[in-house]
Amino acid sequence: MKLDRLIAKHRSLGRSEAHRLIAAQQVKVDGTVCPENQYPVDRFMQVQLGDEIIQSAERALYLMLHKPAGVVSATVDAEHQTVIDLLDDPDKHTLHIAGRLDRASTGLLLLTNDGRWSKQFMNAESKVSKVYQVETLQPIPQEAVTAFAEGFHFATEDITTLPAGLEILAEKRARITLQEGRHHQIKRMLGRVGCLVSSLHRESIGRLTLPENLLPGQWRALTDSERLLCLS
Repeated sequence: MKLDRLIAKHRSLGRSEAHRLIAAQQVKVDGTVCPENQYPVDRFMQVQLGDEIIQSAERALYLMLHKPAGVVSATVDAEHQTVIDLLDDPDKHTLHIAGRLDRASTGLLLLTNDGRWSKQFMNAESKVSKVYQVETLQPIPQEAVTAFAEGFHFATEDITTLPAGLEILAEKRARITLQEGRHHQIKRMLGRVGCLVSSLHRESIGRLTLPENLLPGQWRALTDSERLLCLS
């Protein structure tokens, strides 16, 4: 929302009065006078009109979790333990999951209540890389490298996957790099080359890598620099 609109809605002051108050330096955003009518304001910012706080800043959360196997990437589930159940934070009910992993999969999972931030790296258009280590029941054929780079057409959704990186590490183990996150994408892609997935682990999102000292089931807040790493 733009600042002038927020002020205008307060006590039905109207847009003209909002512009007058902003020009008169009567409006502060996060404690600083803001002279811009069109300044973008979100719910994580405090807005003050004179001595009156007309919008209190909500607490923004940016968390990383080492998801263990058997836990569901959901906020609520009637049958299984969820990733939210692993958290000990009073505001965990405000969180959403930025890039789900299925119940059997493990690795880096990000949770936040800031949708604008998560959209920056989860949308396919952002082309932020997500890296996974995968083990299969069958040997991975060498021609799969080219097939992944060319993309696969999924008739159900009538889409073709973006080019993906496949690095064969061992006969039945590979590192896969995606720039999107379609439903069961890695399993479906490997299925096209005759391989069933036995384990899947997400190592990184953007340039943010799962820390070695963050054990399965553990979580912590992201630092400011780590938040930026997710976007590149």
